[in-house]
Amino acid sequence: MISRLLAFAGLLLLIPSSLSQTTNLTNDKELKFVIYLSRHGIRSPTGKSSQYNIYSVSPWPDWDVPPGYLTKHGYHVMELFGVYDRAFLAKEGLLTAAGCADASKVTFYADSDQRTRETGKALAEGLFPGCNLSVQSLPEGTNDPLFHPGPVNSHAANPNLAVSAIAGRIGNNPGSLTEAHRTKLESLDKLLATCGAAPSDQKRASLFDIEPTLAPGKGDRLADLHGPLNTASTLTENFLLEYAEGMELSKVGWGCVDGATLRSLLDLHTAASDFTQRTPAVAKMQASNLLDQIHRALEQTVTGRSIPGTVSKPADKALFLIGHDTNISNIAGLLNMTWIMDGRRDDTPPGGALIIELSKSRTANDYSVNLYYTAQTLEQMRSGMPLSEADPPQRVPIFLSGCSRQDFSCSWPNFMKLLQDTIEPHYVSSAQSKH
Repeated sequence: MISRLLAFAGLLLLIPSSLSQTTNLTNDKELKFVIYLSRHGIRSPTGKSSQYNIYSVSPWPDWDVPPGYLTKHGYHVMELFGVYDRAFLAKEGLLTAAGCADASKVTFYADSDQRTRETGKALAEGLFPGCNLSVQSLPEGTNDPLFHPGPVNSHAANPNLAVSAIAGRIGNNPGSLTEAHRTKLESLDKLLATCGAAPSDQKRASLFDIEPTLAPGKGDRLADLHGPLNTASTLTENFLLEYAEGMELSKVGWGCVDGATLRSLLDLHTAASDFTQRTPAVAKMQASNLLDQIHRALEQTVTGRSIPGTVSKPADKALFLIGHDTNISNIAGLLNMTWIMDGRRDDTPPGGALIIELSKSRTANDYSVNLYYTAQTLEQMRSGMPLSEADPPQRVPIFLSGCSRQDFSCSWPNFMKLLQDTIEPHYVSSAQSKH
């Protein structure tokens, strides 16, 4: 595998590339540092099949890994993403094209779950094959405040405020979400009721049997929003995982879900995420800690001075933070980011990443920041074929209101002011300094 990845990376570097044309860097700008906030790769559903079988006439497929684990295919897909990232960053002059010389200047930090740690390993192996890079993380099962806000009884969490913030977006009526999305919910419910071969004794609960509720959360959830839409969100993402894993189409939604159908159904997933993760007050509580880490890493690079509590090093050229779709959605909600990619709005599929590029002007000696969102298409994930100039992952620029200029860049002072005005220090964990 390593030799094939090296060979592929070499081929990429021989192509007169449009890779660099997808960035906003001009000849005056030199890329100095980049942060990737990545979701983990393709995993199995986080629940057991028995949890989902009550909503369908046919049983959901079995997976060969425990619930919520990165799959072998998911590892492979993220390794390919790492190969592409190395070639891309080499074209921009940030990393060398091959070898381990720059390995010490890239930090990988993952949440403590198996799927995030293994995703970090896959990315590291793709970027630096044979270099044996370590992926930093807390011990498995340990809550990491960078990626999770912590228990709702912590000093910073305010579940009642989270409930009110969501309620204020849905007319103080959880049932309104069902009515607003009834047409697509009906399509999904019909699919669940009719697809596959139903055992004669199988009884099915309709999505519309679920009572819509909104209440203060438990564990690390600030608010619990339940109902047809949120259950549909889970089930449609399970279809995405089946499709991206490369399962036979006869098994994806019991043969009823192709790429076009999946893209339509995933609107239910992004709609639910919009309310639970992008609601600004909720996002501020959940993302301030992670955004503060990003703030520190960027400032550390600009000043060249070590800042306590920062997981990256002052001399680093890249920082890979591997977490979850919720982390990306939280920051997107907090900074009012939005994108359309692969026919879907604001979706955060496995392996998708928010990219923050820090560049320095060669003439004016000042810094600027550009943001992008990148992800593979559903078909790229499904096929597991190498990414290349001819078949790159999708990458779109992000415009930040009140900060971005015509070329999508933010000046360094304006970007830092935006972060300082956005981050709530009360929600920045004291555990940050332990990293």
